[in-house]
Amino acid sequence: MDFSLVNGVDFNNYFKTPSISSGLADGNDPLIINPGEGNTTFQTAFDSALNLISEANAYSNAAEEEEIKFALGETDSIHDLQIAQQKANVSLQYTVAVRDAFLSAYKEIMNIQI
Repeated sequence: MDFSLVNGVDFNNYFKTPSISSGLADGNDPLIINPGEGNTTFQTAFDSALNLISEANAYSNAAEEEEIKFALGETDSIHDLQIAQQKANVSLQYTVAVRDAFLSAYKEIMNIQI
């Protein structure tokens, strides 16, 4: 087998690990808990939960707007309506799950005997 044809080929360019760019990588995700600027971890977690509620409310409002547009005949896209409704549903389910976890943790803390 003759390998003289591949002498000038740089194989490092062909076998690179793909880079992932997301809000999680640069720390811009509002759900990541990074206590800083004098904030406590609880305050940061509470602010994150409030952001989650705001986001769920925004998705719900967007779904309602899509429903109104579809009902008035302003749009024919049932696809956009279904996507908006599903986003609102998943966001609400996630918010309820986080609330249940907070309540469970609170009840557990309150049951600790000192």
